[in-house]
Amino acid sequence: MKIQPLGDRIVVKPLEAEAKTKGGILLPDTAKEKPQLAEVIAVGKGKTLENGSVAAPEVKVGDKVLYGKYSGNEFTTKDGDELLILREEDILAIVK
Repeated sequence: MKIQPLGDRIVVKPLEAEAKTKGGILLPDTAKEKPQLAEVIAVGKGKTLENGSVAAPEVKVGDKVLYGKYSGNEFTTKDGDELLILREEDILAIVK
């Protein structure tokens, strides 16, 4: 499924939460934290400024990003992929 986000929106695929703690304890699905790390799947053209110009987004497809815990809107594709669409301002950092 091809998705083209509008404006300054970005489509990301959340990465799996850790299934084991640092001490080696296995966590059930109900105890896992909601992931905040994701891979960028698609990027919009950018934010339109007041003067009419478009500011290009700072992230690109393939970047790993850290986003706010309750940011964006979740949706599921026809293929069963769980994705998240959020605004560029909801992205906190690019993970290198």
